[in-house]
Amino acid sequence: MFLDLVLRRVQIAPPPGLYLYSCTSPASQIDLRRCHPPTDQTTAIMAATKAAAAATVYPDAAFVKSIPGRYGFIAHLIEGRDLKKRPTEFRIDEVLQPFDENKFNFTKIGQEEVLFRFQESDNGNASVITSESPNVSPIGYGHVLLIPCVLDCLPQRINKESFFLAMSMAKEANTPYFRVGYNSLGAFATINHLHFQAFYLAETFAVEKAPIQTIATLKTGVKICRLVDYPVRGLLFAGGSNFKDLSDTVSAACIFLQDSGIPYNVLISDSGGRIFLLLQCFAEKRSRGEVSQEIVETQMNPAAWELSGYLVMKRRKDFEEASEDTVLSFLNQTSVSASIFGGISESILEALCDGFQP
Repeated sequence: MFLDLVLRRVQIAPPPGLYLYSCTSPASQIDLRRCHPPTDQTTAIMAATKAAAAATVYPDAAFVKSIPGRYGFIAHLIEGRDLKKRPTEFRIDEVLQPFDENKFNFTKIGQEEVLFRFQESDNGNASVITSESPNVSPIGYGHVLLIPCVLDCLPQRINKESFFLAMSMAKEANTPYFRVGYNSLGAFATINHLHFQAFYLAETFAVEKAPIQTIATLKTGVKICRLVDYPVRGLLFAGGSNFKDLSDTVSAACIFLQDSGIPYNVLISDSGGRIFLLLQCFAEKRSRGEVSQEIVETQMNPAAWELSGYLVMKRRKDFEEASEDTVLSFLNQTSVSASIFGGISESILEALCDGFQP
């Protein structure tokens, strides 16, 4: 299986691999010298990501700042991103939906938008073929889309093989600041064609600093922890006898959630060493009129980056007035309740301990 990192239409059938599509980033009030990959970073992945970012046309109205407070949230203003971002073309209240070739998908993007193909070579190392091109709605330096087997037209649902590719991408990047994210349908994925996202930022996300409590250790050595004192309820997976054990455990948990119709977001952190599984119900609450009008008017979408503490804002007013209290108010409305989270986490543990096979 392969992973594509791409932007748009593939007219010629590509060889197997993982393709990277570019969505590169705007300027920042955070020190840009820290946002760029280190000059001695020699991995092909980071070199291609850096080349893609260098080719980007940066939005004029784009700013990034750290929000004072104990959580360390990061706010990023991109005015007009809601106008450039492709609108959702499917139901937002169903986690599993069939692929629809009549809707926008990544087979309709240009071959020139393929950055490189990522796959395992004959000697067991990652091999990369490079190219670069900018995208219309970047949120960070080297922002890319990771698309497994683009011409297989897989819907937005995780499987064991594609998740391992995304994990391997994070590992091969060889820096904790290149993170990979995933949004399920119902949790603000906007295209129903299997894809992950990734970008580079040399700052620690709020969720990465959250206290944790171990709730289980599997036979494989994978530890499952719950986040403590963080506004979005979720689980952290780490450890394991090998990298694939960790990947397979998280993908099994994701498959259990999507088969159960539960929206979720994933952040692959620390070069694949820690994976955060975050549960949310914002779309459901909004459809029932349970989200405050003030928050609805911000047009902020709580996807993987936002739930992790990197908040993309579309109005200058919200950015300028952003405080830890306003961010907490937003995130508190996205998270599932403590009782619901308890029930879901127990079901996940039961499924994993029963040897649930994806």
